Amino acid sequence: MDDDDRKGADGATPPSLGQLLLAGVGWASIGVEALDELADELARRVGVDVAEMRAAVRDTATSWRREAERIGARSDDAVERTLDRLGLARRDELDDLTLRVAQLEHRLRLLEPEAPAPAD
Repeated sequence: MDDDDRKGADGATPPSLGQLLLAGVGWASIGVEALDELADELARRVGVDVAEMRAAVRDTATSWRREAERIGARSDDAVERTLDRLGLARRDELDDLTLRVAQLEHRLRLLEPEAPAPAD
């Protein structure tokens, strides 16, 4: 098969199977329509039933999404454990403490007697 056989109607060379699979990774976060388009193209290139390819692509996208969520949750847990081990506070804890200190300072100012004006 020469290069002219692989060119589409517009004269451009279509993407390789690897490029389509990589595009599929990005499209996994898009909707079902984009996944179906990818599956249709893959089915055409590989020569399998479109319905079977659509099911396989949807299963793969679902698996990638689940794995991404799992990895995100695990990384959040790891960060929390590391901060605890190092004795470091999270941003929301620091913000809470800053607010509490400001409130205490305000209360102290209310309790302090006014200082007399300096004598000349």
